[in-house]
This record gives sequence, structure tokens and C-alpha cells, in this order.
Amino acid sequence: MTLTLPDDVLYRLINARRVVALTGGGVAAESGIPSFREAHTGHWAQYDVSELATPQAFVRNPRLVWEWYAYRRMLAERAQPGVTHYALVDLEQHYPAFTLITQSIDGLHWRAGSRDLIELNGSLRRCRCFESGHIAFAWDDDGEIPPRCVQCGSLLRPDVVMFGEGLPHHELRRARQAVEQCDVFLCVGTVGAIEPVASFPFVARRHGAFVMTIAPEDSIYTLMADYVIAAQPGVIASELVRLIVGDVGGLEELQADAL
Repeated sequence: MTLTLPDDVLYRLINARRVVALTGGGVAAESGIPSFREAHTGHWAQYDVSELATPQAFVRNPRLVWEWYAYRRMLAERAQPGVTHYALVDLEQHYPAFTLITQSIDGLHWRAGSRDLIELNGSLRRCRCFESGHIAFAWDDDGEIPPRCVQCGSLLRPDVVMFGEGLPHHELRRARQAVEQCDVFLCVGTVGAIEPVASFPFVARRHGAFVMTIAPEDSIYTLMADYVIAAQPGVIASELVRLIVGDVGGLEELQADAL
């Protein structure tokens, strides 16, 4: 797809110094990652969310909760980063300051190469112990379920935000600071309209940033945007990078594979 942008929009994108991008389920879906609702099928359809994805559920039945998230981790590990994931890596390497904020827990942004990354809802690639919060990137899947923390012995749980839990204060503070300081804010794909994330475009505009949304359907994020590209991000990702950065090897092949 050939993408053209108004001169003033292109000028803002090319000359930006501090950029923030926000992603969610839309970009994950491009790689075949099912949403919570979509994954809640088959064997898992017999369970209520209160039995699978709350801290109270983990206390009652830690094995069941662990196995639910292990299933979702397996789906994420089978998936591959898509065109949009890699395009955002190219933009991170181009801009002097680039922060990627995501609602996704699949870890695909990290696997693609994004490093200035704020995973607001946590990540399936990590666990933390239930009692002390020690982070674990590896654990024994062949023993006790759930595994135990090697530092304190308490049960490990997925390092994700479960229903009923608030967003982590440190990550939220980092995200808010990046949004307040950026001069371009990109909302990429379908993103959950959940506060305080839904207010990020408003916060960015209030601090003088240019807000652009790339999404096929209207949402609160398109309503608050200065400019909207009404398309799936993966369809125009390589063209957008080319307009801003120039030719980047590999993106065209990735886009062709995705379509």
C-alpha cells in the first residue's frame, strides 16, 4: 500500500525528537495472539474469569491459574513478531528518544527488539513470587506447579496485571512522564480504552505534542488525534517507516508474509 501524508504531518514526524508509541490488542492480533476472551474457549470455557485471572483465584487454586497463563504463554511463544513490531523497532532506532508503551503481555515487542519498552500490564515471559515480588525469567516446569521462587521459596505467579489489580505505579509513572515530554504521540492499532491509558493522547496534546492514530476503526483515540490513518498498522507500517526514516531492509518481505 502506498501511503501519502500531508506535508505538515510529515514534517512533524520527520523532525520529532521525543516520540511515544502506544499499542495494545490490535498489534498483538496481527501476530495471531488471541485476546483474553478469544483464548477463553475449549477446555477453559468452563471457568469464570474469577477462577483464572484474579489474585484471589491464585490463592484458592494456584495450579489452575498457573496452567491458564502457561497456556497463554505457549500461544505467545508460538507466535512471531509482525511487520508493525519491527517497524516500531526501526522508529526507536531512528528517534533520539522513543518510548513504546504497550498493553500487551505477549512479549512480542521485546522479541522484535524494542528496548525502551513499558509493558503496563506486565509480560508472560516473566514471573514473580507471590509473597515478595522477586522477578524470575526462568523456572522449572518439570516439578511442582506452580514452581517456587529460588530466593524465598514462595509460589511463583505470572508477572502480569490480573483483574482487580491496579497498574504498577513505577511503570505508570514512567509512561506518564514520557507522554508529558513527547512531541509526537502515536497510537498504533486497536488499544483498550481503559483509564488512565485512554487519557494519554489528551495529556500529550495538552503538553503540545502532535497526536496521530493508526487504526481501521473509530475510537476514543481517533477522536483525540490530530491526524488519523484509517488502516491496519501492518498494512502501512513499511511505508510509514520509509517516509520517516528511508528504506529499511526486511520490512517489505515481512509485510508480504503478513498479508
